[in-house]
Amino acid sequence: MAVELQAPVARREPHPTHIHSQRLEDDYFWLREKDSPEVIAYLTAENDYTAAHLAGTDELQASLYRKMLSHIKETDTSLPVRDGAWFYYTHTVEGKQYPIHCRRHAAADRTYSADAPEEVLLDVNQLAEGHSFMSLGGFTVSQDGNLLAYSTDTTGFRQYTLHLKNLRNGELLPDTAERVGSIVWAPDNTTLFYSVEDDQTKRQNQVFRHTLGQSQASDTLVFEESDERFNVGIGRTRDRKYLLLECGSHTTSECHYIEANTPTAAFRLIAPRIADQEYDVDHRDNLFYIRVNDTGKNFRVVTAPVNDPGRESWTEILPEQPTVPLDSFDLFQSFAVASETVDGLDRLRVIPFKNNVLQTGNETDPESEPILDIKVVSFPEPAYSAGLSANREFDTPTFRYTYTSLVTPASVYEYTVKTGEAKLLKQQEVPGNFDRNLYASERLWITATDGVRVPVSLVYRRDKFQKDGTNPVHLYGYGSYGYALPIGFSATRLTLLDRGFVMAYAHIRGGGELGDAWHDSGKMMEKRNTFTDFIAAAEALINQQYGASDKLVIEGGSAGGLLMGAVANMRPDLFRIVLSHVPFVDVMNTMLDASLPLTVAEYEEWGNPNEEPAFTYMRNYSPYDNLQPSAYPATLVKTSLNDSQVMYWEPAKFVAKLRTLKTNPERPLLLHTNMDAGHGGASGRYDYLKEIAMDYAFTLRELGMA
Repeated sequence: MAVELQAPVARREPHPTHIHSQRLEDDYFWLREKDSPEVIAYLTAENDYTAAHLAGTDELQASLYRKMLSHIKETDTSLPVRDGAWFYYTHTVEGKQYPIHCRRHAAADRTYSADAPEEVLLDVNQLAEGHSFMSLGGFTVSQDGNLLAYSTDTTGFRQYTLHLKNLRNGELLPDTAERVGSIVWAPDNTTLFYSVEDDQTKRQNQVFRHTLGQSQASDTLVFEESDERFNVGIGRTRDRKYLLLECGSHTTSECHYIEANTPTAAFRLIAPRIADQEYDVDHRDNLFYIRVNDTGKNFRVVTAPVNDPGRESWTEILPEQPTVPLDSFDLFQSFAVASETVDGLDRLRVIPFKNNVLQTGNETDPESEPILDIKVVSFPEPAYSAGLSANREFDTPTFRYTYTSLVTPASVYEYTVKTGEAKLLKQQEVPGNFDRNLYASERLWITATDGVRVPVSLVYRRDKFQKDGTNPVHLYGYGSYGYALPIGFSATRLTLLDRGFVMAYAHIRGGGELGDAWHDSGKMMEKRNTFTDFIAAAEALINQQYGASDKLVIEGGSAGGLLMGAVANMRPDLFRIVLSHVPFVDVMNTMLDASLPLTVAEYEEWGNPNEEPAFTYMRNYSPYDNLQPSAYPATLVKTSLNDSQVMYWEPAKFVAKLRTLKTNPERPLLLHTNMDAGHGGASGRYDYLKEIAMDYAFTLRELGMA
């Protein structure tokens, strides 16, 4: 006789918050005490309950893991990238969780030579020894190639420690620093700049200058950002002539600069911040090239002389296009590449220099009409992602770009600007008898409740799919921070496609697929558009016979986990299964607590609930605050104890409260906490596959497809 599993029950302890003449109830506030034995015991009990519920899927999980692994080339080498006198690349080795960073000296003609001796710079597997988690943050080599600066996180809390290594003898230097973000070397090979985060809010708020051999206590503070909405970072122009110190919030930015060969100079401001204006900078031939959204959401490009770079000196060279967002502008010695978005899909426009003038079509040559040779790199599939790859050389006749689609593995091409020829250099090898012709992708435009057209990308296996409303559907969404959901190949996804799933990706408002305006229409007081777009996409897939209503699985993580909680509250009848990873579900309590990491900076994305209109709007959709007695979908919620972005207690509280309200006990509600990881889950590539296998096993068993 089977024994019925008993779910853990979290005790309730009233913890009201009074604000705007209203009362927020939080009976599970006590779960915030991370060091409390009671909290750890509760999370462990939830893990045990999840394991017991999934006990019958052990072999299925193992089988799914083996299947996914069969499509991954375990021993491989990345495409070498030239940087000065060296080519840099990584190895992955069968059985090892992490990459090995290597380099070879370039041949006399500056090409790659496999005959040159290989130098191992950093074996992350060795760094991981003795740690259950290992993440490599910064990784940058000095200009002379003799010193490596890198940073590591061993907890998952995204708190990185700086290390310096002498590459001539392999010695680890005593120079170190804590809570480090961006890192950049000056050309003198002894000066290093790095940013540091505040220990409470985790906001990168300071930049220090370090001289080789001195202690962190002796480092010079060169910049401090006082506005809690802003983060700072340090980088350099592609031609290496200038160091750039950038300050940015979600909506506003400014940039400071110094000549790279004068690292002790004071940073100068290019243009002071103006609310809701963003700009980024590169340099060529004594001019700054600035991509800026001062005249429109889709950005334009202007130039400014280095000795007088303020707004009054800006000269437009590439105007804003009203329907084509300019996502980035990459500058080289003899050409530039404009990365644009057309109807939600990537496009590369290659623009040459002629007589030291960028040939955009806006020039006036008193001698003759400009000769334009602008080329557009086009792509053939209905849904894909493309963009520039690693291009560290400034004076080059070629550049590299990446291309991938739902059926095409990740590929790197080299584009020759003069001829317009694109040459495939490397494509991700997919073992296990993968045949891309077995799979098909589509791009749909569905109509949201307010009439706006929303793109949805999908993929399926041709011989497993019939457009008759019978297939299972897996729908993924995010829709926040202006992040464009990448449409790329996934070897792990083949496991579900081969079982007949239609895998779909909803490019809902709040994301960046259609530019900043698309983001703006799904944030702050327009956030509900994100949720109604997703619901409309789900309904359209069912109504258009792509899948069955009783086989609809949805997935999202972080802000996408907020999406999962919101739509499950709004339409619990629509979805069969919810997979929610590190979900931001306790919106009100988190956004009312300015002591938590990220909160103040996030006001520009979600709103400030200390202001009553924002409070009322946010409370209306906050998943934790809108749980109700109802029949909810089968739900698997995953979190990590050391998550620095969405604290573990948000999903823990959400599950504890939902258990007291859901009216259909036959549909499982599971919480799994990774006790040794952070926001991204397991750090090792094999461990990460096992996490996916758990999701898939839960899904297949719930659908009766195990």
